Amino acid sequence: MAYRWETADSVWLERQDGQFEPADSRDLGPLDWSAQAPGRLADLAQLLGAALPAACAHAAVYPEGFAFCPECGQALRPAAPAGAGARQPAWWGASSKALPAADSPLPRHVPHGLPISALPLAASLETRPAEPAVGQAERKLPTPPNALCVFAAAHFGFAAPRLLALAYSRNVLQYWAPLAARWLVLAPQQDAADLSFTRSDYAWLPVSSSAAAPARRGDVAVVPSAQGLLRLRINPFNESYATELLYAATLVAAPGAVGRQIACLVEGPAGVQLWSALPDGADPELQDCAGGAVPLAGWSRPFSYDGKLIWLHAEGHLVWLPGTDPQWLVWPQGWQPRLQFGGPVKSRHGLLWLIGHDGHSYCFLELGRAGGQIERIGGARLGFGTLLFRRGHQVKDEPWEPEHVEDQTKGEALVLPLLENVSSTRSQPCGLVLRIEHYPGTAEAALDGDVLPRTFIEWVGQRNVILDEVARLSHPGDCVPFVYDGCLWLHHPKWNEMRGWHLKAPA
Repeated sequence: MAYRWETADSVWLERQDGQFEPADSRDLGPLDWSAQAPGRLADLAQLLGAALPAACAHAAVYPEGFAFCPECGQALRPAAPAGAGARQPAWWGASSKALPAADSPLPRHVPHGLPISALPLAASLETRPAEPAVGQAERKLPTPPNALCVFAAAHFGFAAPRLLALAYSRNVLQYWAPLAARWLVLAPQQDAADLSFTRSDYAWLPVSSSAAAPARRGDVAVVPSAQGLLRLRINPFNESYATELLYAATLVAAPGAVGRQIACLVEGPAGVQLWSALPDGADPELQDCAGGAVPLAGWSRPFSYDGKLIWLHAEGHLVWLPGTDPQWLVWPQGWQPRLQFGGPVKSRHGLLWLIGHDGHSYCFLELGRAGGQIERIGGARLGFGTLLFRRGHQVKDEPWEPEHVEDQTKGEALVLPLLENVSSTRSQPCGLVLRIEHYPGTAEAALDGDVLPRTFIEWVGQRNVILDEVARLSHPGDCVPFVYDGCLWLHHPKWNEMRGWHLKAPA
């Protein structure tokens, strides 16, 4: 007969041989500890916040909250390493949803849904030797088995953070087991929906949590699928995931968030409509889109700014201000966007602009209204937000004004921004970029498949730091930066390893 121990989050059984095993966990239900623990005891103990023996061998693991072995009185140690008790900020990539205060949310004046982070990255990365010194990756992780994916790193309601990689084109959810140093493929539970979504660019929305309605243990995100919008939950103990249908529909584009509402574009009987609701699906509303026939596929992931939610497309853009009808705005006659160049950029007056070509020259077009202003420029400019480059020189004023030339030789390079870092203490933009050395071709060719002989992974800020060097890179726009386990990581689907750099607290 096993003795039953109940903690705030779990139920444990103490067997007659003195061994403890969790039998049930909040929001997850019964746990099959005997099937999973032999190879993953330390990983699962961390997730539960359990205790491990320090100087005795009476049990392999103890319930959370235990400080001493009940058999001999020897002190126990927490399963999580020292310093892991403090909650680590989550990472969601380019999500349009505002993050809670604990996750270093973006300021309101910054577009949400672009590769922009408010995490304190610059102060750490800029402690390294400045260029021309060439650094190298300080840590490496194997790439997920299904390498084309999006990443999320968070606690997901558990006692320790974990990293997920969702291969959205192949219906595969992958979990990094850090203590075993391997990727696990989570299996779908019975009746779990297919997670594939390839109709437009991918984006997901982290699950909301508040004091009044805390997120359940294992909750991940609201995700798009062929069946509609789903709530995604994980169970790392039995290596599985489950889905709950939030809204059944044929989705046209990935979901976005603005203010207290989430929204997505869906295919209706008479064309594309916009569905909106509160994050839990309450107060839904379905609206027709004004402005003509709206495309059924090929949308960029949405971004929110100035109280509006915007989706970009090769034929135009759709703008929605909650409380009004969504507006489909086609691009001016003859003007074609360059969506692969990065994304919307912000001018000093707070307006957003998108680069394109009208058949004669490159130019910026004001977003968000019909007949937006056009500003002509002399060449391609790559970037988003306020991190913008013309060839190898940074543009530090208005997006259409001349670039800031500090070194004439850098004009022979081509710089592609990957991640902007915003901070209230900095007046000039900084972030992670790829610097393609001595590239004679066009920006379009570099992004569309040219093999790039030499590329630097570089941090641009108050001091420029070359973090690593890459030989024979192609499709540089496929690089995905993310933050996990105290490191900045860079992933490319064709690499065998992900490269990481420690984010040490500045001295």
